[in-house]
Amino acid sequence: MLSKRVVRAYSTSVVRPAKASGALDAFRTQLNEELEAIRAAGTYKNERVIQGRQGVLIRVAESSKPVLNFCANNYLGLSSHPEASKAALESHGAGLSSVRFICGTQDIHKKLEAQIAKFHGREDAILYAACFDANAGVFEVMTDDRDAIISDELNHASIIDGIRLAKAKKFRYKHIDLNDLEAKLKESKDCRRRVIVTDGVFSMDGDVAPLKEIGQLADKYNALIFVDECHATGFFGKTGRGTEEATGVSGRIDVINSTLGKALGGAMGGYTTGPKPFIDLLRQRSRPYLFSNSLAPSIVGSSTKVFEMLMNDSSLVGSLQAKVKKFRTKMAALGFTVLGNDPTHPICPVLLHDAKLAATMADEMLKLGIYVIGFSFPVVPKGKARIRVQISAAHTEEHIDTAVSAFEKIGKKLGVI
Repeated sequence: MLSKRVVRAYSTSVVRPAKASGALDAFRTQLNEELEAIRAAGTYKNERVIQGRQGVLIRVAESSKPVLNFCANNYLGLSSHPEASKAALESHGAGLSSVRFICGTQDIHKKLEAQIAKFHGREDAILYAACFDANAGVFEVMTDDRDAIISDELNHASIIDGIRLAKAKKFRYKHIDLNDLEAKLKESKDCRRRVIVTDGVFSMDGDVAPLKEIGQLADKYNALIFVDECHATGFFGKTGRGTEEATGVSGRIDVINSTLGKALGGAMGGYTTGPKPFIDLLRQRSRPYLFSNSLAPSIVGSSTKVFEMLMNDSSLVGSLQAKVKKFRTKMAALGFTVLGNDPTHPICPVLLHDAKLAATMADEMLKLGIYVIGFSFPVVPKGKARIRVQISAAHTEEHIDTAVSAFEKIGKKLGVI
C-alpha cells in the first residue's frame, strides 16, 4: 500500500462543485460504501508508481532501492525500442489526429500490418489501438443473429465484452472441457455459422488451450476457430509463433487477435489477422477501428523492429523457456503450487487462495527487492487468490535464484510452505 507521503506526492487536489446536488451526495456516499467493502475484503487494488522506464530492474515509489520486476508482460525484455521509436517519431510525427479511413493511414501502418500477416502466415492484418479494441470489434462483424459464438468460460474480459456486443446466440463451455464444447456445438447445430472462441494461453492461470483437439471438433462440426494470442505471440512456441506452433497446429486457426503491448514492443496496440476478405470487412464495419485514432508512429516503429528481430532470430524464445523451467522446478521443490498446464510458459501463478494473504505476501516480497502483485477477485475467482509471476528473457539466472529465495523466506514467514 502506498504511504501517505507517496500518495501526497502523486495526488492532485480534488475540486468539488460549490454546491453538490442531493443526487450527487447520495451517489458519493454509495460509492464510498462500495469502495470500503472492497478494502474490507482485501481486494482493493493499489497502483504502485514506477519511477522511470519499464524493465527487469525498476524503481518504485515505495522502495528506496531498485527492485527486480517479476510481474510485467515484458516477456522478451524488449519493452520500447528507444531508437526505433525515436526514428518513427522523427520521420512520421507523434500522431495522426485522425482515424485511419480519413487521413490516419501512413505507410508504416501498412508495412506493419503486412509484417504481422507474414509472421502469422495469414493473408492480411488490421491494427487497433489495443487488443481490447480488437476484441471489441471482431465478433459483431464476424457474426449476426443467425450465428453462434461458443466461448471458454475463462476467456479474457475483453473477449467477454466483445461477445456481448454481438447479436449471435451465445454459449459458454467449461474451461478447456472438450466434452462440454462438443455438447455446445451439438446444441447450436441449427445456426448458420459457429465460432469457437478461446484464449491461446489464459493469462490468470497459465493454461494452454488444447488447440489440436479443438481443431478436430471444429472440423467435425464445421465451425470456425478464433484465438486470442496476447500471452503467446512472440515468445511461445519454438519460434515465438504462439499457441498454434506450441500445440502443433500452425495455420489451422481461422482468426487470430493479439497485442503489441506485451512481448512485441511493450507500449500498446493490437491487431486481428486472418483471411483478407474478413480483414477488409473489419475496415468497413469494425467500430473501434473506424472511430479511434491511428496507432502512434512511435509504437508502430518499435513493434516493427521487434517483428524484424523475431523473424531473423528466435534465440530469445529458447532462453526464456529455460528460465521458466528453472523457476517452476525450484518453486515446486519448495512446496509451492504453481498453476499452468504447460511447464514452458512464462506465466507462473503461485496459488495462495486467500486474498489478504496474497496482498501481504506481495508487500513482503517488495521489502526483499522483488516486485510482484497479488491477484484476487474479481480478477480471479473467489478463493483462488495468487501471485502471478511472469518470467522475462531479460531475467538472468541470478535474478531467478533471488526471486525463489525471497519466495522461500516469505513463504515460511507467512506459513505458506
